Amino acid sequence: MQKGMEYANVSEVAALIRSGDVSSIELTRLMLDRIEKMNGLLNAFITVTAESALEQAAKADSELADGHDRGPLHGIPVAIKDLIDTQGVLTTGGSKHYKNRVPESDATVVARLREAGAVMLGKTGLHEMAFGSTSINPFFDAVSNPWKLDHHPGGSSGGSAVAVAAGLAYAALGTDTGCSVRQPAQCCGIVGHKPTFGLVSKAGVLPLVSSMDHVGPITRCVRDVGLVLQTIAGADHGDPLTLSGSVNDFLECLEEPIDGAVIGIPRDYFFEGGDFEVVDIVDKSLAVFSDLGAHLKEVKFPDCTPAYEAADATFSEIVDANGDALKEDPEGFSNEFRQRYRSVAQYRGKAYEAAQIYRQAFKSEVENVMQHCDVLATPTSTVAAAPIQSQPSDHAKERRKNCCIFNFTGQPSISIPCGFTQAGLPVGLMLTGGVLKDSTVLRFARAFELATPWHRRHPPETLEQ
Repeated sequence: MQKGMEYANVSEVAALIRSGDVSSIELTRLMLDRIEKMNGLLNAFITVTAESALEQAAKADSELADGHDRGPLHGIPVAIKDLIDTQGVLTTGGSKHYKNRVPESDATVVARLREAGAVMLGKTGLHEMAFGSTSINPFFDAVSNPWKLDHHPGGSSGGSAVAVAAGLAYAALGTDTGCSVRQPAQCCGIVGHKPTFGLVSKAGVLPLVSSMDHVGPITRCVRDVGLVLQTIAGADHGDPLTLSGSVNDFLECLEEPIDGAVIGIPRDYFFEGGDFEVVDIVDKSLAVFSDLGAHLKEVKFPDCTPAYEAADATFSEIVDANGDALKEDPEGFSNEFRQRYRSVAQYRGKAYEAAQIYRQAFKSEVENVMQHCDVLATPTSTVAAAPIQSQPSDHAKERRKNCCIFNFTGQPSISIPCGFTQAGLPVGLMLTGGVLKDSTVLRFARAFELATPWHRRHPPETLEQ
């Protein structure tokens, strides 16, 4: 097998499978060997399903040999966040309360991946019940960042991001309620996409905030996002919030040039606070778009401070998701979870209702802004990963304040790597488009990716020794 195969992208390994140069079983064994070797350091996986993964890989190889090709994910080893149901496989939500929970059926997104021939390697670690942004878990221990093991990988989908960044899976699924796909992607130097709200089913996913929860792909390149999104997107009767209608081809326009397009730069709020070095790296990276012939345009965005506060009030939907379980088994949840639960549950009632009225007005104002640009460009987060043992007090907000605005509006939003700090930590650029403009977001992200080297960098080889 070729050296560096662990960091190949989905399209590359898919081509090798079809040419006969490598088999799905060989790729799956490579991933499982790396998980066995490195998971003790990284804690990326809560559950590894080695036996069933090899069975699925053997089936994938057999089907291809018989001329049955399920598509670009056929035989590709992937990882699933441990918030997403998998039939017969432990699904804990990162919680003591659900430590023995084994679902009887797959979540819709998992069923769609299986139908596409993907191979499930196991379930990845996360912040407890996806309610946090560090993946420091009181019951399953902290997930470690592969770039610096004593740093967090972001959250809540930290294990999924680490699995992809460290070469333990070719793609992974995460969930994103306030930042939980994009911010871990930033912290781990990879790509994470939060689709348009309702584009991807949440049926079979443990809920947190139903009107802000999203399921999205975490990959090593933008094209792979499109491949996974094409597989999992689409209406689902099991989730009444999914959007009706056919799904666009997310790869059809992926390579089209962006010359003449307009990149909106909303400096207020999004470029404020946090770490100046991180924000400056993102700011300087915007010149890439100018070099590609796009126009950078500073745009006046509606005030995001009240939107952030209204998003916090919307988090009181957590009462619907976790209230009964918390009453029945308070000790099944950590003190941190219970405290954060109380802090947002207080908005239940009039404050929540007022937040939803404000939400509609804010979304309308944002839509007006989007009429004047193709995408928005901002820092994913204004801070990089921090040490697990010493979190700066301002980071709790700074990790999520930029991302959560677009959970609030439901717009598609992607994080792509755009540089590294002096300390060697990845920094992310976030691109956001209008509702259902996921293809546009991916096209601009792909253009940036092809013009920059950051997606080709991987964690230090000392990690593997």
